[in-house]
Amino acid sequence: MTEGTALDLATARVGSGEFTAVVEQTGGDVRLTDADGTGLDPWTTAVWLAGRNDSIRIGLPAPVAAVSPEMREKAYESFEILAGSRLMTGAQRREGIDYDGIPASLADTAVAPGDPGYRARKSTYMRGGSPGLVLRPRTPAEVADALAFARDHRHLPLGLRSGGHGFSGRSTNDGGLVIDLGAMNDVEVLDEDRRLVRVGPGATWKQVSAVLDKYDWAIGSGDYGGVGVGGLATAGGIGLLSREHGLTIDRLRAVELVLADGTPVRAGAEENQELFWGVRGAGANLGVVTAFEFEAAPTGDVGWAQLVLVSPDFEQALKQYGEVARNAPRDTTIFLMAGPPREGQSVIQLYGMVDSGDADTVVERLTPFASIGQLAQQQVVITRYADVMGQAADVGAGGHHGRGEPISRSGLLPVLTDAFARDAARLLRSGQVFVFALRHMGGAIADTPPDATAWAHRTPEFQVTALGSDRAGLDRVWDRLAHHFDGLYLSFETDQRPERLRDAFPPATLSRLRALKRRHDPTNLLRDNFNIDPEVEK
Repeated sequence: MTEGTALDLATARVGSGEFTAVVEQTGGDVRLTDADGTGLDPWTTAVWLAGRNDSIRIGLPAPVAAVSPEMREKAYESFEILAGSRLMTGAQRREGIDYDGIPASLADTAVAPGDPGYRARKSTYMRGGSPGLVLRPRTPAEVADALAFARDHRHLPLGLRSGGHGFSGRSTNDGGLVIDLGAMNDVEVLDEDRRLVRVGPGATWKQVSAVLDKYDWAIGSGDYGGVGVGGLATAGGIGLLSREHGLTIDRLRAVELVLADGTPVRAGAEENQELFWGVRGAGANLGVVTAFEFEAAPTGDVGWAQLVLVSPDFEQALKQYGEVARNAPRDTTIFLMAGPPREGQSVIQLYGMVDSGDADTVVERLTPFASIGQLAQQQVVITRYADVMGQAADVGAGGHHGRGEPISRSGLLPVLTDAFARDAARLLRSGQVFVFALRHMGGAIADTPPDATAWAHRTPEFQVTALGSDRAGLDRVWDRLAHHFDGLYLSFETDQRPERLRDAFPPATLSRLRALKRRHDPTNLLRDNFNIDPEVEK
């Protein structure tokens, strides 16, 4: 074909009529046009052509304006799967973004709507998204360039992403910018004698544990190896080793970050101590961390347990679980998960870890937990911490493909009382909660003073999470439990009402964080992460 010419490709039948598909080439790309300028649906034609031809590049038309955003997004996604790399760059691009002004250092890796790699970068593990531009820096200098671009586009939402696993969805958005740190995923042992490890924010805990396993070390890191380091290591980190080694942030010794104005800084016990305090619990408000330095802990074989129990009385089972967990040694961390009762029975899943390679010790620790209901299924093995983290699926080049908008609520429970067990059982019967989970805390978590990090809630027995599908319905039933809680964990919270910020941070902590925000991000660029607004006094 020559520039400006048109080619009659074929005649196809759609519905009850026939049409002739015509393409026109301009400057090497091909765009669809109607045969006679009227009566031909460009969207149908584009889909037909993508399925009929495997070489022509296609500019994606707009679907019917009346469809919902969800339907439109699904249509775009389906078309992208069909067209693959033939989808023409420039389609679907958003207004208000200076695509021509993308910094040169980021231009070759940036992904915009219509680019072949967009589908792999737009969504997260649990949440669908459609950002207008994803910037993918590989160095601190490129992070600074990305932040400069964000400062020029303050009218747009700004998300920060490490592994893209978070419940809250703050690492994607609709029409805004995302700074994706996934390429900054190096894991390096700095000092073997001190067990000092340097980790990039884009690494997953599966990757970290695989490296540390060679040294018989581990860093406590949540309960799923697919989680990114950056999100967990700035928010807290309640994991399977926390009762023995503390939160993930308690293993941090220093961080390198780029501030909102592009300045690179290092913070730790020796320098920028106040900033280091704030990063450990509220880091995404204060800068973009480009490297973490952790002190790993010696860790050999562990006992990994997955138990399924059935009980006709969830309230009683929950009370018994609380009592057993309260008296468990620090080497034992067992989490609980349940859904609504069915036919008068509650299915309770217990999973967790005993930090011991001795089979008799593992059985001794687990037996009291197994007695809280009728044991229906069990899997208990002696394995490596890295093998537990390694159960997470590799995401690969295809990226995450979450959909919808998960809704969750979080609370920190000082003590599991009979009253809480009663109210929790009522919560599960409400029909508004499809997953209810307790993460076992205590032990070494409480060894760190409350004012040592921005995570100030050091003494609760459990972190409690509920997932639902209806925001108003979940808020209504969850808020009835509010009097049981003292604090919340932001990583599992999607309610962005202002009260949640005050739940997450006690008054003195929040005051210190606002002072840090005024110092390091006075214009509030990093505002899309349970924003600590520098202009608010209380």
